[in-house]
Amino acid sequence: MINRKIDRYLVNFFSKSKTALLITGARQVGKTFSIRQFGQSHYECFFELNFADNPSAAAAVAKSSNANDVLMRLSLLSNKPLLPGKTLIFFDEVQECPNLITAIKFLVEDGRFHYILSGSLLGVDLGNIRSLPVGYMTIKEMFPLDFDEFIKALGVSEEIIDSLESSWEKKLPVDDFVHDRMMQIFRLYLIVGGMPQAVQTYLDSNNLRQVMEIQDSIVEMYKKDISKYDSSRKLYIEELFELIAPELNAKNKRFVLKSLNKNAKYSRLENSFLWLKDAGVALPVYNVEEPKTPLILSRSRNLFKLFLSDVGLLAKQYADGIQLNIINGNDNINYGAIFENFVAQELHAHGFPLFYFNSKKQGEIDFLIEKDGSVLPIEVKSGKDYERHRALRNVLSNQDYDIDQGFVLCNANVSHDNNICYLPIYMIMFLQRDNQPPVTFSINLDGLK
Repeated sequence: MINRKIDRYLVNFFSKSKTALLITGARQVGKTFSIRQFGQSHYECFFELNFADNPSAAAAVAKSSNANDVLMRLSLLSNKPLLPGKTLIFFDEVQECPNLITAIKFLVEDGRFHYILSGSLLGVDLGNIRSLPVGYMTIKEMFPLDFDEFIKALGVSEEIIDSLESSWEKKLPVDDFVHDRMMQIFRLYLIVGGMPQAVQTYLDSNNLRQVMEIQDSIVEMYKKDISKYDSSRKLYIEELFELIAPELNAKNKRFVLKSLNKNAKYSRLENSFLWLKDAGVALPVYNVEEPKTPLILSRSRNLFKLFLSDVGLLAKQYADGIQLNIINGNDNINYGAIFENFVAQELHAHGFPLFYFNSKKQGEIDFLIEKDGSVLPIEVKSGKDYERHRALRNVLSNQDYDIDQGFVLCNANVSHDNNICYLPIYMIMFLQRDNQPPVTFSINLDGLK
């Protein structure tokens, strides 16, 4: 069984919070499985209602006028009593019953049960809901397995992970044997990715062909979602989705709309890009004009790279045989796009907004994030020439930016060159957002009372 970080989150959340919890995320990232496992193991009574499988239930709930009415209808649908204080009610595929999200306030106020909601394409559908129950519902996004979850699923010991984290914190080289094995696991992750069904298939069979068949089915499922949920723009959205892999393989990796249509303009296609983002299918990385905090202030809306939410799905989009080249570490192929997709996926799962920097004079830096109150530039290198990075040196030497250090994520072990730290690419698993301390401020009202 694969252990997920969301499992701990669910335990902690319902031990402290009285609000409902809405789990968002792309299709097939494991939302339903984790929720079901949590509910069955932590509650005396667990009631699950899938609105996609039971449209009559969606219609019945939609017609409810108050909490008692909803609960009465739910009790009729349940095959066992709903015990106050001991029951978790799980509403799945709630995009099929949007009225429930706005009505959850009254169920939470009633206080008899705990509630958890989930579904596919919620990021898209939430935009169409008139009134989100602020203060009564917490939203948590779920992702494919990140690299930390993946290596634990494979069986890498906590002792090894602790030693790797120690090397990360102290910026010291990893044992050579451990480093070589971790790079092998990293290359495996590039192929398998983090979709739970693909990971479980690999764990059960070690058969990469079966993994790729699972990935094909997930991609087809995404295309069906596009057709089902946005018929008016489905042709554009599907073309944009299919262009992600070839555009990333282009020289500058930026999304060029002319690849779709020579007369295409961003303003006309913006909603299609946002659909892919909100559905959890794609990860946009926006260009910034200057590497200064806060990065979002200099973000360019129409200049960006577009990555897939799962690196295994990206690798599957390329020519057959690339999987064996990746696993064997064939240096004759450019894996830049796949390496960068891995980093984008990890940073996104760790809560970092995604940016990059490009300047004609200074060059291009793959990723910029905000860490410890300043900008951290990150370069990603898939080949042997990882010490070549003119843009990174230019940015670090520019006193206007006031950037102390930069990271180069590569195949090599940990090393240093002045304010540049070279790190094995798998160490991105330890790069986490800062824990924000409480901000307290007492204003002096003397003379005003």
